[in-house]
Amino acid sequence: MTLQQSLAFLLIGAMMVAFIWGRWRYDVVAVLALLASLAIGIVKPAEAFSGFSDDIVIIVGAALVVSAAVSRSGIMEVAVRRFAPNISGPRSQLILLVVVVAVLSAFVKNIGALAIMMPIAFQMARRSGVSPSLFLMPMSFASLLGGLMTQIGTSPNIIVSKVRMELTGTPFTMFDYTPVGLALTVVGVIFLALFYKLLPERKRETQGLDSAVEIKNYSTEARVKEDSSAIGRTIAEIHALADGRAMVTRIVGAGGRSRTPLPDAKLRAGDILLIAGEPEALDKMVNQSGMVFSERRGAATKDAADFGVIEAVIGESSGLIDATAQELTLFDRTGLNLLAVSRRDQRFTERLGQIRFQNGDVILIQGHINRLPELLREWDCLPLVERGLRLGSIRNGLLPLIILAVAMGATALGIVPVAPAFFAAAVAMVITRAMPLRDVYFQLDAPILVMLACLIPVADSLRTTGGTEVIAGWLSVTASILPGWGALALIMVAAMAVTPFLNNAATVLVMAPIAASFATGLGYQPEAFLLAVAIGAGCDFLTPIGHQCNTLVMGPGGYKFGDYWRLGLPLSIIVVLVAVPMLMLVWPF
Repeated sequence: MTLQQSLAFLLIGAMMVAFIWGRWRYDVVAVLALLASLAIGIVKPAEAFSGFSDDIVIIVGAALVVSAAVSRSGIMEVAVRRFAPNISGPRSQLILLVVVVAVLSAFVKNIGALAIMMPIAFQMARRSGVSPSLFLMPMSFASLLGGLMTQIGTSPNIIVSKVRMELTGTPFTMFDYTPVGLALTVVGVIFLALFYKLLPERKRETQGLDSAVEIKNYSTEARVKEDSSAIGRTIAEIHALADGRAMVTRIVGAGGRSRTPLPDAKLRAGDILLIAGEPEALDKMVNQSGMVFSERRGAATKDAADFGVIEAVIGESSGLIDATAQELTLFDRTGLNLLAVSRRDQRFTERLGQIRFQNGDVILIQGHINRLPELLREWDCLPLVERGLRLGSIRNGLLPLIILAVAMGATALGIVPVAPAFFAAAVAMVITRAMPLRDVYFQLDAPILVMLACLIPVADSLRTTGGTEVIAGWLSVTASILPGWGALALIMVAAMAVTPFLNNAATVLVMAPIAASFATGLGYQPEAFLLAVAIGAGCDFLTPIGHQCNTLVMGPGGYKFGDYWRLGLPLSIIVVLVAVPMLMLVWPF
């Protein structure tokens, strides 16, 4: 082993220890590893920042934007309520999520399947009162397992098919992978359903400040339009849309007469509903019932993308104190919409425009983002930290889901590679205003992308220094003294171990020829060994860096680097124990 190879192994080993230790955040560790690799010469300066243009970084960043746009549309909330209305237990929700992700991943790119289902996972987590971290990592693992079932499910399967074609003249077909892949998926789903509690509950690190100022008792009002689907629905049905986090406090009929919001009271066209609760619950109640916020004007124009929503506290010298929005003719004078008001320990019974503002009230206002700061200063109102509230925002319905479906279809048919397809989908989300431009960079999750970009050249140092050839030599020597099943297991375990540092496609490119030549040299048929490499490369459950699906859920789930092995190590062992005998049964050698 040369000095450069030794340095590469030592640096990567030290980096992994730092990740698991958790003393420094993962992006800091990755940056320090990149600088160290430059200092000791295992990464050339010209290649140091190649990771920032790597497809994996583009795919993960674009998928975060696309998934957020799908979530923002509200279509997934409707889907959950329609197709899984009574699934409220965390375990039942988890089983549904991992099964759907696994099945989808067999026929479309697994990162696309995961991007579709992540918004549903967040909705279910809110409904059952648990952290999304309970669902996201199991879903990522299920997407990796589901991808093993078909040729198009994951890149390693496609590559080993080409290798078999070169060796025998016959490639693997679409469903040659299914017997083994299906067995692994079924066993994996059972394991995840039974042992998901091995994961610690995490919360996203970046939500500390906005959680500290969270306001939960906003009051607003909504109107039942002439063509609204809310007509004829009862108050109990409207309450169910908010999962108990918002309620109707008063009904004002079209003629101005008030009605008590009894559970069986039915809504009529022109009714004004006074509702109170959490902003997100208010948003769901209004949008999913087909009502509109009665005070919102102007935001549905061609300039809707320039409208924003902000929370602000009324100061003691504010000109708003002792006045109402109606008296101030707020929209006509300023172009601002008053969406909601919150006052400590008080629930309002008067109309929104008739509430007299007091010192300390928190107001939710909507207007042109360029004018909001100036008007807040003029009124002596202190803006709160931005929380990305969707109350009063324009929804695009099915459009984000259609954009994602087109991108996934293009990749499944081989028309466009994954990175350009998802990048184009993210751009389409912005152009169609499914995702406001001002929110895009918040969704990109810079620490995750920086970690990936820095780790790519560091991990590649194993290949550039010849470290992968050293690993191949060790495998050949060790496998030659093992029985067939032992060699098969060794190849699979080695692929699992190497994947975090080479990514799954590179692992197959390096190890598939080694496995095939080893099998041929001992007189074995190569198919089982090629599939062992594909399974090992497709099943990185130990780190967030071996597959983009694991990376995609790291930020939203609030996971630490060391969290993955808690659930991933026993799952990896199960995969090896099930896959080896299944390969020997289906592909005898």
